[in-house]
Amino acid sequence: MHQDGKSARPKVLIPEKVSPDGLRLLQAALQVDERKGLSAEELLNIISEYDALIVRSETKVTASLLSAGKKLRVVARAGVGVDNVDLEAATKLGIIVVNSPQGNINAAAEHTIALLMATARNVGAACASLKAGKWERSKLVGVEVKGKTLGILGLGKVGLTVARAAGGLGMDLVAYDPYANPSLAASANVEIVPTMDELLAQADFLTIHTPMIASTKGIIGATELGKMKPTARILNVARGGIIDETALLSALEAGKIAGAAVDVFTSEPPQPGDAASRLIEHPNVVATPHLGASTVEAQENVSIDVCTQVLHILSGQLPRSAVNAPIILPEEYRTLRPFVTLLEKMGSLYTQHFSPSNTARRLRTSFDLIYEGSLASTNTTKPLFAALVKGLLSPITSADSLNINIVNAELVAKERGILVNESRSRDKVEQEGYSASVTLRARLDPRSPSASRTQRPDPMLTATTGRRRAVDDQVITGFVSNNTPYISRLGRFSTSFVPEGTLLICRNYDEPGKIGVVGGRLGKAGVNIRFMSVAPIDNLGEDESLAKVDSVTGNGVARAAKEALMILGVDRAVEGEVTRSLVGDEGVLEASVVVL
Repeated sequence: MHQDGKSARPKVLIPEKVSPDGLRLLQAALQVDERKGLSAEELLNIISEYDALIVRSETKVTASLLSAGKKLRVVARAGVGVDNVDLEAATKLGIIVVNSPQGNINAAAEHTIALLMATARNVGAACASLKAGKWERSKLVGVEVKGKTLGILGLGKVGLTVARAAGGLGMDLVAYDPYANPSLAASANVEIVPTMDELLAQADFLTIHTPMIASTKGIIGATELGKMKPTARILNVARGGIIDETALLSALEAGKIAGAAVDVFTSEPPQPGDAASRLIEHPNVVATPHLGASTVEAQENVSIDVCTQVLHILSGQLPRSAVNAPIILPEEYRTLRPFVTLLEKMGSLYTQHFSPSNTARRLRTSFDLIYEGSLASTNTTKPLFAALVKGLLSPITSADSLNINIVNAELVAKERGILVNESRSRDKVEQEGYSASVTLRARLDPRSPSASRTQRPDPMLTATTGRRRAVDDQVITGFVSNNTPYISRLGRFSTSFVPEGTLLICRNYDEPGKIGVVGGRLGKAGVNIRFMSVAPIDNLGEDESLAKVDSVTGNGVARAAKEALMILGVDRAVEGEVTRSLVGDEGVLEASVVVL
């Protein structure tokens, strides 16, 4: 908190140039620091102060930088690629990495068409010749693109946009992409060919629109270039390194292909004397300095896009274009959001209420998580899983190290030995007032003594069905009504309360005077009760056979059937000494304090 009592606004560091439109969005709600020209060491020294980092392509977001960013929740790349961000390190640390895959699609496609025409009509060479005072019309005769075949390697959003534009120029369109959408390809009049070899053989112009990943690095090398027509021309406005620059230079020098247009290079800027520099100098190459996304409109689009995402993430919403997290549609998140709150509360309630310090039970780490009713039809449960893991760990983990979200929840769960088996039940939820519920059930550890106990009759084993009713059942069920989370079952007890604030939960025999004892002792301690709910044992009355086994076990079952749970909402913390004083013959069997 500041001295004026206002909460500090989250801080965003921007070490590179970002469009003013995006900055204005951030400045309305966040503290924005533009610090251009920082060295790697300077950046490392100050990153611990910031909640978000927005970069373009120059800043190297390394594992050491991410580790130093103790408060970092999001790294945003104002552009498409994230080659300069260590994604594995970010994921382990729970840092969301977002980019803007949509913002420069049109700019990249238009630049591809510009280079297509430039290499077809020798625009670069003609301009240089004319500026040198020459008039070389006969030397600079080009080719028309109408009727020629454009081969497209990678038919994603940019590839499709290029296809539509090239179709307007009268080109024949073929593409190779194992993951292409056939209906979208057909709508753009693109023929999908089964192999890359067939694409290379047909293309008069070959344009590349694949991401730079391990499988695409150097995908166009000497062998591939040798399969192309000697009159063919190749374009790369995707990523440097997808084409082997040395192989391309050799193919041009040997006349195996007619020309190339290159916007991206393995090393940017190219170093004097390297393959990229010699490629740029070749007379049959049109080269530009990575201008694919360099339009006023594209810069504004990506800036607004990533800045909006940073705002959303820092306010607790889900990312739209996270590269290290599943994409969740806004309308789906609106449905899930109250259940995200519910699952985090359920996880925290489990850890606190069933803690060994509160009961004789052992806290377990293997769970069944069952989604029932309409919730079972959701496309993704990643946010719910992450919320549960965060809730389970929050009472036993320091706040500084508790950065758990959809990015790293699975990794954290694995590291902590937490196993969650998710399942869906589409049976209609019968309870009135809600259409979906979630049940968290802790699995009994098969190695524990209670799991292998077979030496004496179980007082909770019914004579008619043989079904064991676990006295120490660690189960919580919840639902959402009007966007408010409720707990409807806690252990063996049927209840209905909102999981928030400080709660005192007492298990007791349902006998006169128990409420008075608890209320009196809380009153002496200066603790005010805000609300109280009494929860009976869940469905225990349906097993009339319990009375039949009473002669075997004494009256333990009969009395257990009269147990109840008191859930009291209180206005302040309850000291451990007060809680312990509640347990006894006159008071309750167990008492736990839960803060939600």
